[in-house]
Amino acid sequence: MKIVLIEDEEIQRISLEDDLAERGHEIRAFAAAEPALEMLFDWRPDLVLTDLRLPRMDGLEVVRRIRARDAAIAVIVMTAFSSVENAVAAMRLGAVDYLTKPFQLDELCLRLERIEREQRIQDENLTLRDQVAKKSRDPRLLGTSPATEELRKAIAVAAAEASATILLVGETGTGKDLAAELIHRASGRRRGPFIKLSCAMLSREMIESELFGHERGAFTGAGGRRLGRFEVASGGTLYLDEVDDIPLPLQVKLLRVLEERVIERVGGSRPIEVDVRIIAATKRNLRELVATGRFREDLFYRLNVYPIEVPPLRARREDIPLLFQEFLNRFRSNPPFTLAPATLDAIQCYDWPGNIRQVRNEAQRISIGCHCNPLVPDCLAPEIRRRLPAPPGFGNTPAGGLKEALAGFEIALLRQALEACNGNRTEAAARLNIPVTTLKSKLKRYGLE
Repeated sequence: MKIVLIEDEEIQRISLEDDLAERGHEIRAFAAAEPALEMLFDWRPDLVLTDLRLPRMDGLEVVRRIRARDAAIAVIVMTAFSSVENAVAAMRLGAVDYLTKPFQLDELCLRLERIEREQRIQDENLTLRDQVAKKSRDPRLLGTSPATEELRKAIAVAAAEASATILLVGETGTGKDLAAELIHRASGRRRGPFIKLSCAMLSREMIESELFGHERGAFTGAGGRRLGRFEVASGGTLYLDEVDDIPLPLQVKLLRVLEERVIERVGGSRPIEVDVRIIAATKRNLRELVATGRFREDLFYRLNVYPIEVPPLRARREDIPLLFQEFLNRFRSNPPFTLAPATLDAIQCYDWPGNIRQVRNEAQRISIGCHCNPLVPDCLAPEIRRRLPAPPGFGNTPAGGLKEALAGFEIALLRQALEACNGNRTEAAARLNIPVTTLKSKLKRYGLE
């Protein structure tokens, strides 16, 4: 076991350190809490054995700080008989056990064996859970629309080349994370790690440390060496989400990595070679950011080796029922929800500005608060079920109901776009904000070819 001992009485500290080391434990001993806590989360022991009465910071505060940072580290407190109430207070804070001084070494070793056994069982349970979770959440790209098929083809091409940098472009919630994971899983790097980093969630200082790591003493609080995401991802794939949020000074360092496959830790001077495939993602137009000086042009071209556009949900409306049903089944599969025809029409007519993420959230909300089955439009959020405006040129609702009315409206829009673009399908598709393949499919469906 890896054990941190905090004991201010020198004779007892040395004696315990020697005895535990002889029993095969790896131990580091400290006379005060502060230096022990400083290195605690870099070395990460299995157990902290601490006295309750310490100079400056007492054992209760030690327990509180450890539990706040890493609940997996077990804590045993040592106390005199007269302070048993404090030991009970420590256990309320999260300590797993306490020992009353003086105690026999065998008594302590029995406690350690029990804790070690419990930790081993917990680790085995976590491993089994991870294995089950991976099998149950095998990532899939759902949908049969032309836009989805185009995305599948692009993912296959990207996966075939295990080193080229990929740039995923798409609105928030379109599934860029899923596309990145699918590329990794189908590539020659699939046996290596797949490491994610959201650049929008961190300050400049934190991004630099997270990407490149740091050396001990590189900045205040850097109590030990830490590996960055580039080193951790070596042999695999590093996925940089919201890459446009990386500050300009750090873009220079990222450019060097892409060009030379070499990094330097913060506070270090030794170049470290890394073997990493970069997949970057953005919801913004990087060309516009380059034009305004907010993104380096040379870095843009390094990232834009093989760009993939992840389409918004409104460009793949045929997939909405399948996605909606999939999420409903995840949140409640027994009995499974079914969708009334009017509900199907409503979810396909809605633009879903939050894309797949919004579909997931709506399905979860329904699974919690709706009890009718099949689901009727009243179960949907008001903005989704609201009445559509009447199409231009349409008076009374056709006899065929909503489906016929929507089809007529769609035909009118298709004709208007083609006429405005003199029959140019590429321009018409751009005007309608849909892929050309989707436009061709709709023209064929309505006999407008």
